[in-house]
Amino acid sequence: MLSQNIRILDFDASVSKQKNLLQKYPHKVVNLRDLAPQARLWMNGRTKDAVAERIRETSGQSVTFIGSGDFHHLTPLLLAEFKRPISLIVFDLHPDWDILPPRFGCGSWVTEALRKKNILKCLLIGIASGDISCPWIQSANLNALSKDRLEIYPYSHSPSLVFLRKIPENISLRVEESFLRSRIYWDELRGKNLKDFFLKAIGRLAVKNVYVSIDKDCLKNEYALTNWEEGKLALDELLMLLKLIKENLDIAGLDITGDYSKISVSGRLKGVLSRLDHPKEVGADKFPEEEITRLNESTNLKILEALI
Repeated sequence: MLSQNIRILDFDASVSKQKNLLQKYPHKVVNLRDLAPQARLWMNGRTKDAVAERIRETSGQSVTFIGSGDFHHLTPLLLAEFKRPISLIVFDLHPDWDILPPRFGCGSWVTEALRKKNILKCLLIGIASGDISCPWIQSANLNALSKDRLEIYPYSHSPSLVFLRKIPENISLRVEESFLRSRIYWDELRGKNLKDFFLKAIGRLAVKNVYVSIDKDCLKNEYALTNWEEGKLALDELLMLLKLIKENLDIAGLDITGDYSKISVSGRLKGVLSRLDHPKEVGADKFPEEEITRLNESTNLKILEALI
C-alpha cells in the first residue's frame, strides 16, 4: 500500500508551489534546480550520477513527483530502488521507447528501464502521439515486444508502417508483412470497455508487484496543461484504471510527471534540439501560470486520492 509521504524532485518548482498538495500530504523536497538545465530532456552520465546521489538520501518514498515531463527519464533511477521482480505500468502520450542516443533521455527512458532484468513486463497505456508513426517508429525498441514483455495500447492511432525491421509477435498488436515493410495495426483503447480490457491486461502480469508511472500529457488539456501536446484520455478514465490497479495489484511505487515549467536548458546544442523536439503549440501557453498550477494540482490531488 502506498504511503501518504510524498517526495518531490524539485527541478522546476512546478510541484513545490502547489500549496494545497503540500498542506495535505507529508513531503520531502529534493532541491535539484541547479542541475535542471543539464538534466532537462536528457542528461549525461555525470549529471545522472549527481541526481542519483541526491535522491538516494530520500529512497524508500513510494510516491514521487518529478515535475515537467521533460524529466521523465528520472523514472529508471527510481526503479533502481527496487531489486525484486516487478511489473511496470506507464500512462503516457508518448511511448518513450527509442533506442537511439541519448541513453538517459525522456524519449528513451522506457528502453533504459527495460534493461533491468527484474522488470518482467511493461504496459504502455494511452499513447496518441506521432512517435509510433513512420519514420519515428524506425528507431523504436521493437525487440522489447518479443514474448509480450512490452505491450503497447494507444488510445487511438492509425496503422503504422515499418521498413526493414522484424516485428515480434505480440498480443497487443497485429502485423501484416510484405516485401521490405510491415504494417502494424494497433489495439486501440478508443471504443473499448476499458474496465474489461484493463482487467485482462493486468491479469497477464507475471507478478502483482507493480510500479506505476504517470505522465499527465496522456490527458486532455481540460485536465492537465503540460510542456507537450494534448493527450486523449479523460481524467475519469485514468482514475478508473488506477483504481483497478489499486484493487487488484500491489503498488510498490508511483511517480507523476506532466506538470508545466518554462524551458531552460544548458548549451546551444540542447537549446536548438529542445526547440525542435517540443511541439510548436502547447496548450499551457494560452493560460496564466496560476491557472496552470491550479489545474495540474487539482489533477495531482485526484490521482493521489484514487491510489492512497
